[in-house]
Amino acid sequence: MTAEDLAMIAGAVLSLAFSHIPGLSGKYDQLAAEQKRLIMLALVVVVAGVIYGLSCAGLADKLGLSIACDEAGLIGLVRAVLLVAVANQGTYALTKR
Repeated sequence: MTAEDLAMIAGAVLSLAFSHIPGLSGKYDQLAAEQKRLIMLALVVVVAGVIYGLSCAGLADKLGLSIACDEAGLIGLVRAVLLVAVANQGTYALTKR
């Protein structure tokens, strides 16, 4: 599993959680559209940071992640975050009640 795969899955799971978990979805629905986008982006960046941190800690191979703890790995992760941000908004728009 690549970092891009994991980030895309995490983005979709976050969107589904904010769309369907009782209590969380109600509070999230009350926020302005800009706040929703910023929260989702922040959570995706946190997930990406954790992925990169796991790589730098030497745990990426053990978890089946193929990301390197170097400049190329970081650039790939930034690209993945951008892709997730786009996919995440689409998933939320399609699944919100």
